[in-house]
Amino acid sequence: MSWVEIESEAELRELLGEVMPRAATKERTRLHERDVEWLAASPFCLIATSDEDGNCDVSPKGDPVGFVHVIDDTTIAIPDRPGNRRADGFRNILRNPHVGLIFLIPGRNETLRVNGRARLVREAPFFDEMTVKGHRPQLALVVEIEQIFFHCAKSFLRSALWKPESWGPDALPSHARLVKDVQKVEESLETLENYYGEAYAKRLYG
Repeated sequence: MSWVEIESEAELRELLGEVMPRAATKERTRLHERDVEWLAASPFCLIATSDEDGNCDVSPKGDPVGFVHVIDDTTIAIPDRPGNRRADGFRNILRNPHVGLIFLIPGRNETLRVNGRARLVREAPFFDEMTVKGHRPQLALVVEIEQIFFHCAKSFLRSALWKPESWGPDALPSHARLVKDVQKVEESLETLENYYGEAYAKRLYG
C-alpha cells in the first residue's frame, strides 16, 4: 500500500473532525490559582525549542517539587542546574524565543502546557529563592506566558506510564553500555559504569 500524506488543514479536519468545544475554549493567557498550585507540585517539565531554521530540541528539567518560580500571573522562571553543557535549547532560544513546556506531576495523568516567549537571565533577586542544597543557579529561563491550559490524560492512560507493573527498565542494557555502544568514547565500560553509578547522583548540583 502506498503512503497517503495529509497536505492541508482541511484534509486534517476531514480526518479528525472538529475540535471539541471544551478543548477549543480551554486556552488561557494568565496563570490561574490552579495553575500555580500545579507548578508548586511539579518536579519535572519538558521544554521544547527550535532555532530560526526550525531545528528542534526537547530538554527535560527536574528539581525538587516546586522548583518553578512564579514571578507574576504571566511570567515564570525555571532554574538551570549543572548538566552536559551542550545548551541546545538555550542556544535555540537566543535565535528564536518561542518555547513550549509541559509540566508533569508523578501519578497524575493530566499535564499543564505552557507556550510563550523565553529569555535567558544570569542574575535576578529571585535566584536566592531557587537555591537547592546550597547551590544557587547561575542561569534561569524566564518565560512570558502566551498560552496555558491543562492537557487531557489519554496518552498517559494509553501508555500506563505510572503503573509500575508496565515498567521494563531492564529491557535495555545499562546507560554506560549504551554510551559505549553508540558513541566513540575512550573510557572503558568499567569506567563508564562507575561514572554513571552511585556517584552520579552526588554530582547533581555541582
